[in-house]
Formats: sequence, C-alpha cells, structure tokens
Amino acid sequence: MNTLEKIFAAKLLNIKAIKLQPENPFTWASGWKSPFYCDNRKTLSFPDLRNFVKIELCRIIEENFQDVDAIAGVATGAIPQGALVADALHKPFAYVRSKPKDHGLENLIEGELKPGMKVVVIEDLISTGGSSLKAVEAIRKNGCEVVGMVASYTYGFDVAKKAFDDAKVQLLTLTNYEAVLEVALETGYITEEQVPMLNEWRANPSEWKK
Repeated sequence: MNTLEKIFAAKLLNIKAIKLQPENPFTWASGWKSPFYCDNRKTLSFPDLRNFVKIELCRIIEENFQDVDAIAGVATGAIPQGALVADALHKPFAYVRSKPKDHGLENLIEGELKPGMKVVVIEDLISTGGSSLKAVEAIRKNGCEVVGMVASYTYGFDVAKKAFDDAKVQLLTLTNYEAVLEVALETGYITEEQVPMLNEWRANPSEWKK
C-alpha cells in the first residue's frame, strides 16, 4: 500500500470524515445498507487539506494522462474539486449533472466541452460506480474522449471494478477502503472486534444486514 493512500486516509480520519454506525446503518443512493461511510466532502472545509487534495489530484493527472484538454466534475460532490484542479492546471472546466435540468436550456453538461477534447473526469467517491460512469457516457456522447477518472476515495467493490473495466475507464484514487481500515485500526479509530463485521459487509454490501 503506497504512502499517499495511508497519508490521506489518516487525514480523513483526523477530520472525522469516516463514520462508523453498525447499529444505525447508512442508506446509500443505491439502496444498500452500510455501517461505514466516507464523507470526504468535509475536506472542503479545511483549507490545508483542500489544497492537499487539489495538489495530489493534479499530480496524478500530470503523471498519468498526457495531452488533457479539459477537466469535468461529477455533480454535485466533485464540482468543487474539479474546479480547483482545472484552475490549477489552467484547463477548461465543465460538470455533468445526474440528469438534465428541467428548465432553461435543459443541460446535462454545464460548461463547454468541444467534440474531440480529451477529458479527465474528477469524482469525489466511488461506490458502485453507476453515477460516475453515467457522467462518462454523457461526455462520450458529446463527442469527447474520456482518458481517465481520478477520485479521492473508492470502496473498491467488485461490482465497481467490473463496471469500470467494461466501460474501459482507467480509475485512479488518492485512497481506498483498505488503507482507511488499516489506519483506523492502527490509530484506534475502530477496534479489532469491529473488523469481522466490516469485512462481512465489504464482501457482500448489497445483501448486508446489521
């Protein structure tokens, strides 16, 4: 596990962005029940950490994706990070809605992505990958090439890995579930007794019941 993954995991734990509620599980948009939640949008409220996320997302893009023409954020969680990254890299920015507006221009993509552009998509968090890949589909339908996606965090579920493979989208992240769990154990954020329950959930999240 690389150093960045553990460093960022520790930063998330430090601002209490990781929530553990086995007795009162969270309900995700997918309908899944989860004892574990990563609220990495909290990073926006901490200037030093917000800057860290921006710098690391930019570094990953510069090291892995050449000749990028534009940055696109996935609404709503990745709009601020996407805009910060686009500004730092001096690239055009747009964001993709979950569905078109029901008034005005009825846009699905806000901003201008010209056909033929090479686009990196910024996401805040990957769970099943469904909403993230809908954004990719919208950008491709607009005539652009999605060269990759960069996200702050992924749960690393098999269903998401398969979805990204099927969509032929390279996904790179700052940290992941394994790193967060490792650092949480090392720091006493969670106990050894809670690990089997978390592993059971992680192995089959769509069927997990507390």
